[in-house]
Amino acid sequence: MRVKSTVALIALAVATAGLPACGAREPAGAGTPAAVAATGGATPPTGSPTAGPSARTGLGTARPSPSTPAFRAGNPSGRAAVPAEARAVDTSHPTRTIGTGTAASCTSAAVVKAVAAGGIITFDCGPAPVTIRMKATAKVVNSHGPRIVLDGGGKVTLSGGGERRILYLNTCDQAQGWTTSHCQNQDHPQLTVQNLTFADGDSTGERTEGGGGGAIFVRGGRFKVVNSRFVGNRCDRTGPDLGGAALRVLSQYENKPVYVVNSTFERGTCANGAATSSIGVSWTVLNSVFRDNRAVGTGANPARSGTPGGGSGGAIYCDGNEFTVRIAGTIIEDNRANEGGGAIFFVSNNRTGTLRIESSTLRRNPSQGFETRGFPGIFFLGARPPTVTSSTLR
Repeated sequence: MRVKSTVALIALAVATAGLPACGAREPAGAGTPAAVAATGGATPPTGSPTAGPSARTGLGTARPSPSTPAFRAGNPSGRAAVPAEARAVDTSHPTRTIGTGTAASCTSAAVVKAVAAGGIITFDCGPAPVTIRMKATAKVVNSHGPRIVLDGGGKVTLSGGGERRILYLNTCDQAQGWTTSHCQNQDHPQLTVQNLTFADGDSTGERTEGGGGGAIFVRGGRFKVVNSRFVGNRCDRTGPDLGGAALRVLSQYENKPVYVVNSTFERGTCANGAATSSIGVSWTVLNSVFRDNRAVGTGANPARSGTPGGGSGGAIYCDGNEFTVRIAGTIIEDNRANEGGGAIFFVSNNRTGTLRIESSTLRRNPSQGFETRGFPGIFFLGARPPTVTSSTLR
């Protein structure tokens, strides 16, 4: 049931040359990236990101003690307003708690069991930060919930150990239960991850729904990320359309957006979309940071003769028909794509999709193959040129 791309690349005034995620190849002699600035505005600082003031609003988790390093995620200078539905969920009255007050009590098995049971889930692993190395992927059971909230309180890292995907939700996976007759378009389960670090997830070799999603794979329902970090996650290094070293998302309910708020994505590696990847999904990214991610495939999509394909979307990869992407208060820097879109790869096959960049900074995101003239680090095919306000692109 995976969406397939079939439309050939058409010439656009804004494009130097390029290659849609689905369709035609870039012509020989594609232009080099244009290093120009979009409509002006202050450039946010590049220092270590810290949690924004709204990141913990409404949470029942304790503040770090003076001896505990502060949890830092997102762009502290981001000033994009966060709508109510995108904010952290109140977890002061959890359904269940992982751990009994010690690090040893916070195990992979406990995480897997809690996620399968659903509800609002918190951790009690003692006063110090803890890393839980996952020995199996935690999978959402579609009949449970309908809301699943995983809140690490800023002290928990879930690690795939470089061996496995960390978290999985798929409303169309019969093994997790079909709960409606239209699995590709249902409003539940609704998954939120907040105040967590996801590290060293790896979905290499996973083939369900085309693979991807080194840390988290989501198809169906609703999905939200708040005040979280994604570090060193991976997925397959080759392939024309798979992606999402951190996040791979498909088929959100009624095309409502995935919210990413006050979150950081660093050092992801995948064929495409070395932080996030999606097909036919809308995104709203607020006050976040994407840094040092690499789309390492070669040959683009469809794969050029003699190549395995991939290499687009150093940070963000979006494909499909009608969808929207809004990026506000966000820094995207030092990402790289072997093919198109060192920062963002955006292809709306029927040319109905739109991209908005507001009060953000995109810099040093080289596209080794192709990108859209006047938009450094971006390859775009959509309804009209991207809308860029109070932002810096270079």
